[in-house]
Amino acid sequence: MTDMRLTLDQVEELALEALVSAGASRKQAVPVARSTRLAERDGIRSHGLMYIPVYAEHLRCGKVLGDAIPTVSHPRPGAIRVDAAYGFAHAAIDGGWPVFDAAVREQGVAAMAVSRSYNCGVLGHHAERLAEAGLVGLCFTNAPASMAPTGGTKAVIGTNPFALAVPDGSGGARLVIDQSASAIAKSEIILRARKGEAIEPGWALDADGNPTEDAEAALAGSMRPVGGQKGFGLGLTVEIFAAALSGGNLGMEASPFSGPKGGPPGTGQFFIGFDPGAFSGDGFGTAMAQLAEAITDQEGARLPGARRAANRAQTLREGVVVDAALMDRIKTA
Repeated sequence: MTDMRLTLDQVEELALEALVSAGASRKQAVPVARSTRLAERDGIRSHGLMYIPVYAEHLRCGKVLGDAIPTVSHPRPGAIRVDAAYGFAHAAIDGGWPVFDAAVREQGVAAMAVSRSYNCGVLGHHAERLAEAGLVGLCFTNAPASMAPTGGTKAVIGTNPFALAVPDGSGGARLVIDQSASAIAKSEIILRARKGEAIEPGWALDADGNPTEDAEAALAGSMRPVGGQKGFGLGLTVEIFAAALSGGNLGMEASPFSGPKGGPPGTGQFFIGFDPGAFSGDGFGTAMAQLAEAITDQEGARLPGARRAANRAQTLREGVVVDAALMDRIKTA
């Protein structure tokens, strides 16, 4: 088999077929396939088609329940709770979204907690979804433990990203901040290990707590927090929101997002939406325009999320190249 060039529609259909074939209901599979499309569109390959064989494996071994039906509750005006029932996070998030959106608009601010969940794909896409609706989105998700505290050697929390997106007033996002608490996303180390490539200095520690550039040793050890203690503090903040506050498993309790061992990870997500009109009215848009201009007016500087926007334009022109080995893994997943 040779490498293939796919349109985004074909990427989504390929992902959907593989997920349904592996045992996911269409209600579970459709939002994951859409998430895969968005990841490939933005050039975030580690969360795109590369992940489909992992999803399929987890459907077959029971780490993700393909027939899960999320349940949504609304215990207080500004609080929405979604039990993912060990299905994909994407379906649970979609299930609670209409109630969440309405609550933000009614209250000015509201939060949605998702528990007994799983990897939610690119976190920034959920924040951007809020921004596209004219809202400010702040999102958290925790992950299986892979990062030790500064000075320690035992992993306590995951890479634990957070994302923030603000509206541009025209149905899009002015900027999207999407970053993990680790020096690099764990998916990048997994990708390097698969290719037999070394990782960069400062990314990870081996099982004995020593710096390593060996990807396999890094996967057996722990990720390094970005900025040392400050990065670990950021990851701990995410853990509090996405796990302790949502009712999801702590990273220490969650099974890995890779491999068949363990039951469902049961991790969590936490989303906060703000209607800027409830706080500063038109002043928010004016302030954000000034802030963005102060960045973009500087030569060589760019707004967070600008690279993804550029990737989108390129993908729409050129499509997505899928190498033969990955296509084979997807077809046989």
